Amino acid sequence: MRVFLGCDHAGFELKEHLVAWLKANGHEPVDCGAPVYDAVDDYPPFVLRAAQRTAAEWPGVLGIVIGGSGNGEAIAANKVGGVRAALVWNEDTARLAREHNDANVISIGARQHDLDTATEFVRIFLETPYSDEPRHTRRIQMLSEYEETGEVPPL
Repeated sequence: MRVFLGCDHAGFELKEHLVAWLKANGHEPVDCGAPVYDAVDDYPPFVLRAAQRTAAEWPGVLGIVIGGSGNGEAIAANKVGGVRAALVWNEDTARLAREHNDANVISIGARQHDLDTATEFVRIFLETPYSDEPRHTRRIQMLSEYEETGEVPPL
């Protein structure tokens, strides 16, 4: 599977690790930056590129965005139409992001997890299918419609 990655300096080491891990596990990582470690870079240019490319090729691809906490990266990725980015902080949130929310991007806080733990989140995210349960599909559709029209769903 093609996987787009974007990060800032705080996520650089984890991104590099994940690029190698993805290749070793038969995936096609696409590195949207940061291309080098730069202690003063900003995450939006890299994260938005990864999110845009994920949305443009969805379905069939996924994205990973990485920063210190992952919060700003999730917020940035979710600004891109067609992206459902989930902040992942344990195995359950990695699984539920796909299973219940059909998330196509995950955000990871590199300062919150060691490399092995973060890699396990990615493995779970990539291997978990969307449940396709009607209640989840209905909720995702509501969000998609809001994204297109700006109209809040009726109660």
